[in-house]
Amino acid sequence: MMPEPVTVIALTSLVGLCIVTAGLLKAWLAWLRIRERELDRNADQPRPERGSPEGAARIELADLKERIRKLEAIANGVDL
Repeated sequence: MMPEPVTVIALTSLVGLCIVTAGLLKAWLAWLRIRERELDRNADQPRPERGSPEGAARIELADLKERIRKLEAIANGVDL
């Protein structure tokens, strides 16, 4: 007895869908592993709580300029 063509098409489609799903799942898990390694590698580096590192550097630079100005004023004998 020969199987119906519709049954053969349905089973073939189901097998193909399972193969594609398994491949996508494997790719997704590999991508997650890559991201996890990237996060672990960057965990040692200090991160600012907010904003970009450039913004934090500007604030630090402004603070240093203010300190230099105060030290220069003290060196010149100006009372702050």
